[in-house]
Amino acid sequence: MKRGFYTIMSAQFFSSLADNALFVGAVQLLRSSGSPEWQQAALVPMFALFYVVLAPFVGAFADAMPKGKVMLYSNGIKIVGCLMMLFGSHPLMAYAIVGLGAAAYSPAKYGILTELLPASQLVKANGWIEGLTIASIILGVLLGGQLVSHAVSSALLSIDFPFIDTGIETPPEAAISVLILVYILAAWFNTRIPLTGVPMRPLPRHLITLLPDFWHCNLRLWRDRLGQISLSTTTLFWGVSGNLRYIVLAWAAAALGYSVTQASALVGVVAIGTAVGAVVASLRMRLDQATQVLPLGIAMGVLVILLNFITNVWVAAPFLVLLGGLGGFLVVPMNALLQHRGHNLMGAGRSIAVQNFNEQACILGLGAFYSFSTGMGLSAFGAITVFGVVVAGFMWVIKRWHRHNCATHPAEVANLLDMARNDNLHG
Repeated sequence: MKRGFYTIMSAQFFSSLADNALFVGAVQLLRSSGSPEWQQAALVPMFALFYVVLAPFVGAFADAMPKGKVMLYSNGIKIVGCLMMLFGSHPLMAYAIVGLGAAAYSPAKYGILTELLPASQLVKANGWIEGLTIASIILGVLLGGQLVSHAVSSALLSIDFPFIDTGIETPPEAAISVLILVYILAAWFNTRIPLTGVPMRPLPRHLITLLPDFWHCNLRLWRDRLGQISLSTTTLFWGVSGNLRYIVLAWAAAALGYSVTQASALVGVVAIGTAVGAVVASLRMRLDQATQVLPLGIAMGVLVILLNFITNVWVAAPFLVLLGGLGGFLVVPMNALLQHRGHNLMGAGRSIAVQNFNEQACILGLGAFYSFSTGMGLSAFGAITVFGVVVAGFMWVIKRWHRHNCATHPAEVANLLDMARNDNLHG
């Protein structure tokens, strides 16, 4: 791997670490203020909001300037969201601004991989990026849980700056203050990302013209015989995974009586399994083998439903590791295949923006459904059952869809797989 890849990994690690710790801090901020549970559940779709709204524009923005600079600006937006959360804005609104920064960050983060590395290293690079991202989720959720704990927050709140009244008086506010420093560290790494030498694609004079272009890119991926399978799989996976982060917190409180600090450890356990699965997939899978992992998605859905029958943490921990492992092994080759098809069809930044639009629209839709259902009285156990059925059912449909493509368009599918195989070997 080129040296610049490790700088990208470092920047991604600290930015994602702060994102996930901030989620726990925001949940605790809402709980400590007595907000209803539906608002806590609404954090997930609010984070996804700008991914969906700005999807036609962020990909082109990422392709119009060096992607390290895009990542730097995006971390600055996240810092603004944190400051809003500290100084009086509603946590849901402030968290949406952090999501705006993340929406701008993502096309640059993934798009730079296809600029910096050959196709033969894409699966491996995705494995390391996803593995590192999952590691940052583990540590971020744990960090957030510890920062809002009584012991750590008391120590943070005891720090006094002479002649300065910061207005920081609660454990969640102290946690958010620390996370601003983590975002600043990520921003410093962004300044060290090298230029790739890939020509920039300037933004059009009238941004509204990006809408039909984005719609055309969306259609091109959905009509591609491999792009549609990889896009539907990653869309479903991230749509459910994004909401499971909160559902595990709610399940741990209902089934085990855990606090936010204790429950955050179980979210980290799922991420451990995902990291292991991602790394194993990066070592064992090739681009042309990606569609072979589709049955694992059905197994994931079944395991999600079985979570309802677990009431012991010693059973839950290895079970959640297995669940995460299947997810990691599923998403890495599918993500690499999607990047490969998108890069060939329309360019890195635009293809990642299309991917983000679909995935975050799924997170937004499922999160809005869960938040609404919670407001109407749906329990955590009911939500887990619904999500498990959705995963297993839709993955079965996607598997049948791919089988249908292979039967009705064998030459086209074989040609695309040969292209992936050749790029994997000679890229």
